[in-house]
Amino acid sequence: MKTVVLGSGGWGTALALVLLDNGHGVTLWSRTPAKAEEMARTRENPLLKGVPLPESLAVTGDLGCLEGAELVVCASPSFAVRETGKRIAPYLRPGMVLVTVSKGIERDTNLRMSQVLREATGDVCRVVALSGPSHAEEVGLRLPTACVAACPDRDGARLVQDAFMSDCFRVYTSADIVGVELAAALKNVIALSCGICAGLGFQDNTKALLMTRAMAEITRLGEHLGGARQTFGGLAGMGDLIVTCTSLHSRNNRAGILIGQGRPVREAMEEV
Repeated sequence: MKTVVLGSGGWGTALALVLLDNGHGVTLWSRTPAKAEEMARTRENPLLKGVPLPESLAVTGDLGCLEGAELVVCASPSFAVRETGKRIAPYLRPGMVLVTVSKGIERDTNLRMSQVLREATGDVCRVVALSGPSHAEEVGLRLPTACVAACPDRDGARLVQDAFMSDCFRVYTSADIVGVELAAALKNVIALSCGICAGLGFQDNTKALLMTRAMAEITRLGEHLGGARQTFGGLAGMGDLIVTCTSLHSRNNRAGILIGQGRPVREAMEEV
């Protein structure tokens, strides 16, 4: 299957490698042509150090790579998803499947990422959310990982499951795209809080307290906004909350630690 991954950050690159390992024809697109050229030359992404990029992975800064694609993965940062959606809209056709792997809620509109993409692209193709406890650094090293492909149309979720499923990357399906996307966004707030706790000198008891009560609050909010309760106790909810709150791969956690230690918020954000 011809696939295109939009976004040459660590996560987009790691997912491109998963798809490549599964035998798909994969192109990794970067919004910065110079970065695309550098990655194509060095066969490495500076954001995923130590993970070589096979020669069979095409890297480009030209959106013409979308012509004829069957699966398109949007791995842009959440703040850039709308812009990316507008740029790719002319290339999308019915029958394509668009996968959002960005985690967040759009500022001002409060829309989830799948809603942003549907609005920006004119809703011409199915949108599936792929989310779960998945650090790019570990996926790039082919360490065992599991995620959830969520779409109200189960066929769309199963297509994404089939595309990504491998011996080291397991994919479950769900019809609850609302719950999966809300869980992905809301846990970042708690990860920041857990980092602040650590920076202040609090230890495991405090973090366990915070994570457990936060999970209850996230679940109540998620249900109120249309998500299914069981989603928040699974990989997309509790799983992602645990990994983001406890790992130094997590930028939210690391930024929180710096803030808790007394660093100004802007300085902490820039450092991570």
